[in-house]
Amino acid sequence: MYSPTLESMRPHIVPRLRVGAMALALLLVCALAQAQAPVLPAMSARSWLLMDVTANHLIAGFSQEERVEPASLTKLMTAYVVFQAMREKRVENDQNVSVSEKAWKTGGSKMFIEPNKKVSVSELLHGMIVQSGNDAAVALAELVGGSEDAFVRRMNEAAKRLALTNTSFANASGLPDPKNYSTAYDVALLTSALIRDFPEQYELYRVKEYRYNNITQPNRNRLLWLDANVDGVKTGHTEKAGYCLVASAKRGERRLLSVVMGTASDSARIQESQTLLNFGFQFYDTVRVHERNAVIAKLRLWKGTENEVGVGIDSPVFVAIPKGTNDKIKADLVSQQPLVAPITKGQRVGVMKISYDGRQMSEYPVIALGDVVQASFFGRTWDTVRLWFK
Repeated sequence: MYSPTLESMRPHIVPRLRVGAMALALLLVCALAQAQAPVLPAMSARSWLLMDVTANHLIAGFSQEERVEPASLTKLMTAYVVFQAMREKRVENDQNVSVSEKAWKTGGSKMFIEPNKKVSVSELLHGMIVQSGNDAAVALAELVGGSEDAFVRRMNEAAKRLALTNTSFANASGLPDPKNYSTAYDVALLTSALIRDFPEQYELYRVKEYRYNNITQPNRNRLLWLDANVDGVKTGHTEKAGYCLVASAKRGERRLLSVVMGTASDSARIQESQTLLNFGFQFYDTVRVHERNAVIAKLRLWKGTENEVGVGIDSPVFVAIPKGTNDKIKADLVSQQPLVAPITKGQRVGVMKISYDGRQMSEYPVIALGDVVQASFFGRTWDTVRLWFK
């Protein structure tokens, strides 16, 4: 699967990817002609974007690189770092946590944990993700990092690894702080990484309500009730940030992600998020161009025991394009020449350039799908002579 390592993305520009185990960064440039792209209805959000997560393409956006206060969208990174700790077995889901005075006193939205009373990691995750509890976020940060400050350093380290170049975290909860900022684009990349890297834990984001300490609170993402395709993700709100929402919906193998920042009301963030998702599903297709590790060509090979080697791409290749325009997609293989044995399975031997309507859209590394050893001395010598005349 794709693994965004993530560079800056402007309208119709997609981030860099690590493709499979090769971890090769690639710049994807969406080349949809402006005249052909469907037009979105007017949006009131301060910044917004719509991304096709399956194809890893930005469909549309507005001011998506503008720095804004992320509010409780900060908890997406808090969750990401906690999930990493769980994967590394440093934290267990059923592990009990003692609630500190600091966590208990944290202002804003709460799950209503109590000081010096044990609560499980599972309960804290539900409290932070479903109920958006700031107290739960701080309790988890103290557990994983030893202190909230130490945990925040891990958050910022993770942001650098994911190349969230316009993001900084000052706390685990998203409470207002001048050093707590992000962009719609970075939030989309973070959310995509969370969905990709932690699919099992991501299921928490579809939970509609949670009860703790005899208090039942609904998930603030009302799209979970309004659209059966929506399975997350997170709301945020402060006076300065306005009403924010990251929403993701999946139909078949297609997953779209919308980010809406700075609307005037809860109803506006819901309406505009729904508009973006509907627009993407209605007017765009996610087209599979190549299968993972399928032979896309056999390249001439010199000085090897075989004269050809099968090549392919170690991830499925998708593109997001306006519906009914599949005929405008073109894939061109540019290979290394001459290609000389030995060749190792997984070795990069070229690049596949995907274009749309004559404009470059994306690039993927092409790899050898098998090993080819060197030929005998006579075979190598004969091919050397032939190459002199080629």
